[in-house]
Amino acid sequence: MFGFSRKKLEMPTQETALEGRDMPIPTAETHFVLGTALKAPFPQGFEQAMIGMGCFWGAERIFWQQDGVYTTAVGYSGGITPNATYEEVCSGKTGHNEVVVVVFDPTIIPYLALLTLFWEHHDPTQGMRQGNDIGTQYRSGIYTYSDAQAVEAKASQAAYQSALAARNYGPITSEITSAGPFYYAEAHHQQYLAKNPDGYCGLGGTGVSCPVPHS
Repeated sequence: MFGFSRKKLEMPTQETALEGRDMPIPTAETHFVLGTALKAPFPQGFEQAMIGMGCFWGAERIFWQQDGVYTTAVGYSGGITPNATYEEVCSGKTGHNEVVVVVFDPTIIPYLALLTLFWEHHDPTQGMRQGNDIGTQYRSGIYTYSDAQAVEAKASQAAYQSALAARNYGPITSEITSAGPFYYAEAHHQQYLAKNPDGYCGLGGTGVSCPVPHS
């Protein structure tokens, strides 16, 4: 995850983005930690969340550790290039963000609880970066699957902005938009920090609690 400090911070256009490919790139079938399927179909009544908060290795670990989470997967979304590879995403020419999809049981862990983890475990005021990781693929984002998720995401953003402002942080730069296509990352990226416990994780929160109630 190092070495991208010189990458462009502008999103590509349809004309400048890489072409990609028609077929998905190979990935894992089951979760290395949880033993559950990475791809649908998922149990009835479960929901999905998609977030981007910098390096997806560390972000994924936060969520698979939570009670009520059925599975997690890392991949690429929010951009243009279909079925992009990791190298293509890191080139800055796909428009994709490094994201995590979380499949969860809302009767055990509500969506707002996932949002609280999202806000508190990274700095959402840094634009196209997260710490030393710089580039469009490291931007902060929430990608919603329903109108209800969009409402809760925007409400949580407003609440956290107030908390950050009280601690002299700048404006939140996180994008909140409807979830688009999700392209699974390569197998070795899935649950990377479980396979490589001493691997790199550049995430760091602000230390500011998110004042969003959930029960």
